[in-house]
Amino acid sequence: MENDASILKINIYGTEYPIKSDAATDADYIRRVADYVDKKMREIDQNTHSKSSLKVAILAALNITDELFQERGRQNSMVSKMENKLKDLQLLLDTILGKNDDVHQ
Repeated sequence: MENDASILKINIYGTEYPIKSDAATDADYIRRVADYVDKKMREIDQNTHSKSSLKVAILAALNITDELFQERGRQNSMVSKMENKLKDLQLLLDTILGKNDDVHQ
């Protein structure tokens, strides 16, 4: 229903945006996301002194996407390492349990 949604006003790079959120969406989370985007855009603006807010937004999006891809790479690497350790542990357990089966027979 429409009354389950609320409008949250956020400000990014000097422009106010009405964001529709449902009851399940945390307003603090939306504000943190908006603040992060605003911070990135302001960093880009300071480093490039661009007059175009579109250019600043695109460069900020590229930087945020780079951060996302790097984090995904770290997570994938960590998952691979964990999977390898689990395989090693499984082999060790199989070896130990196999030896115990031989002793008890």
